[in-house]
Amino acid sequence: MKLILFVLSLCVLSCNNGEIHTAKSTPVNAKVNTAMVSANNYKLDVYDYNGLAPLINKKDDQVHVVNFWATWCAPCVKELPYFEVINTKYKNEGVEVLLVSLDFPKDYETKLKSFILKHNITSKVVALDDTDQNRWITAIDQSWSGALPATIIYKGDKRNFYEQSFTQKELETELKQFLK
Repeated sequence: MKLILFVLSLCVLSCNNGEIHTAKSTPVNAKVNTAMVSANNYKLDVYDYNGLAPLINKKDDQVHVVNFWATWCAPCVKELPYFEVINTKYKNEGVEVLLVSLDFPKDYETKLKSFILKHNITSKVVALDDTDQNRWITAIDQSWSGALPATIIYKGDKRNFYEQSFTQKELETELKQFLK
């Protein structure tokens, strides 16, 4: 299996003329790694907290829904389709969904990317790879214990943090508070 993945990854590099893709609008001091899924050329942006912070603190007129999740988290996986519905249903109403994976870096190729492709995730997915949890957990929200799933919904200066899993109805109810 490893040999097949290696050969496919060589094909991806040669098919892309060896180009390296990086995330847009990344602060100079942020660490970014970009990995590719061989079969579908899936690009996964990987950030440390410095790179993630601008993505979860945007100052614009959109409603931002940021979900922290992992493929190994059963409640996370259960609620992901609800975020996909939000992404599709409310996109034209100025809602942007960002799914921040907390999967382990060793699992990006074998588990995370495969999961994204298998479940046809259309929301933007990024991975957070930052070992200083004591810093970034409290920076995201002072009340966060670090448990998953966790979600931020914000627009402008209004921001709510949820350390819980949602039903579809609960998620839409919370979202609608920001659409008024």
